[in-house]
Amino acid sequence: MSDKMKGSLEIAGSAAGAVPGGAEILTPAALSLVGELCLGFADRIDALLGQRRETQARFDAGELPRFLPETEPVRRGDWRVAPTPEDLQRRIVEITGPVEPKMIINALNSGADMFMADFEDSCAPTWANLIGGQTALRAAVRRELEYRDADTGKHYRLHPQASKLATLLVRPRGLHLPEAHLLWRGRPAPAALVDFGLFMAHNARELLTRGTGPYFYLPKLQSHLEARLWNEVFVATQQLLDLPRGSIRATVLIETLPAAFEMDEILYELREHAAGLNCGRWDYIFSYIKTFRADPSRIVPDRAQVGMLQPFMRAYSQLLIKTCHKRGAHAIGGMAAQIPRKDDPAANQAALDKVAQDKRREAADGHDGTWVAHPGLIPTARRAFSAVVGAAPNQLGRLREDLEISAEQLLAVPSGARTEAGLRLNVRVGLQYLEAWLRGHGCVPLYHLMEDAATAEISRAQLWQWRHHGVTLDDGQPVNEALLRAVVADELTTIRAQLGDAQFEAGRFALARDLLLELVLADELAEFSTLRAYPHLVLMKDES
Repeated sequence: MSDKMKGSLEIAGSAAGAVPGGAEILTPAALSLVGELCLGFADRIDALLGQRRETQARFDAGELPRFLPETEPVRRGDWRVAPTPEDLQRRIVEITGPVEPKMIINALNSGADMFMADFEDSCAPTWANLIGGQTALRAAVRRELEYRDADTGKHYRLHPQASKLATLLVRPRGLHLPEAHLLWRGRPAPAALVDFGLFMAHNARELLTRGTGPYFYLPKLQSHLEARLWNEVFVATQQLLDLPRGSIRATVLIETLPAAFEMDEILYELREHAAGLNCGRWDYIFSYIKTFRADPSRIVPDRAQVGMLQPFMRAYSQLLIKTCHKRGAHAIGGMAAQIPRKDDPAANQAALDKVAQDKRREAADGHDGTWVAHPGLIPTARRAFSAVVGAAPNQLGRLREDLEISAEQLLAVPSGARTEAGLRLNVRVGLQYLEAWLRGHGCVPLYHLMEDAATAEISRAQLWQWRHHGVTLDDGQPVNEALLRAVVADELTTIRAQLGDAQFEAGRFALARDLLLELVLADELAEFSTLRAYPHLVLMKDES
């Protein structure tokens, strides 16, 4: 049986009471808002996803991404986004992480300027994770969130002085993802509307009362038409909740290659709600592979060699800075995914030096802030920016009119080696991340880096690309099905030996193996591995 809700929105099965907090989060008012958003925008989302597929088909046929001639007046126009709220003026260091109570408390207390609470790439979308995340954020907004570690007994609570807390931003899931626990007209509701609507229903007015606002990150946009949809979602939600227009502010992650050609247009569509753009560097590499999946001349080297100094990556980040500052928007740099190492001081210092070098480059180029994945990186990132910008809250005054970025620069093929070590790393990351995700963990420390869905997507997409186009590794080995099957089996044996038989068998490695092989041996590159794996994650009977 399903509980009928307004606007043909239904709670699937017994999901309302299946997890702690369900009854408190899935209130009639909250579900009514989500239902209204589905009524207004679910069909539009489907149409936009169809346009993505049509665009990709043109790329597969040889068309290249380009600056759109029909939107040239927007690029040439003299306009700016709405003035930035006071608590979004200084964004030097932003920390990100999944919507888990301990993470939320530590991140808000961390000394970072911003905390992006993530329902997307670092959150495996089990029903328990999603409802638990909404519950924790509701408590955090009201300064009521506490957490006690069952293993250590340690008690975590928010800093009593609100001024000491990072400003909260929330990243809902992308437009492509479904939410199987809430049905819209008998099919999964758009996950983006679910995450956004539930958070707004419970927290928007409270945030405004506390002198801040409902601030968001928007992931994986591929066009200005998708930004237009989000702007209309914001306007409609503000009307439905009787909030002042412009209360919602959004920073858009530029993490797809097509979006890099529409940055002006994306800001223009969101101009009354826009706060900035962010270099989503990992998804951007994945998008490069996906966009050119049919082109054997655009083979990407080992993942570790595709850094921000690659010409196509540097061009994209510099164009983002120039675009943002011309429009009065913040330009936020990319993620530092390193995890501090207590076991090896020399290796730890080398990792911190690498982070500092990367952040100094971002600051020198003109970024207004940057991302880190671990609290231990905050001092390094802040020192690197302070060495360049001093005590200034941002670099909006640096217009970078000296830069001229061409389409050819954005499309340049990255250089580097293709090695067996790189292939094996991709297999290890793909296997272990998928296995952890299938157990409900979306953010996984692997090999001294914090891996999430974006980095795992690079690994599996690269394996597919190398196999699909018959790449030969630097040592002469052809990347074919036989090699991939052998390496997967070999790496699984190594993982079993490291974990022990009991822990290995208690995991979901067999399913992770089957999914990874299916993804990398398929005739076509799957859009997202999480879409393929999602049915295995959502088992209603296991969550009730």
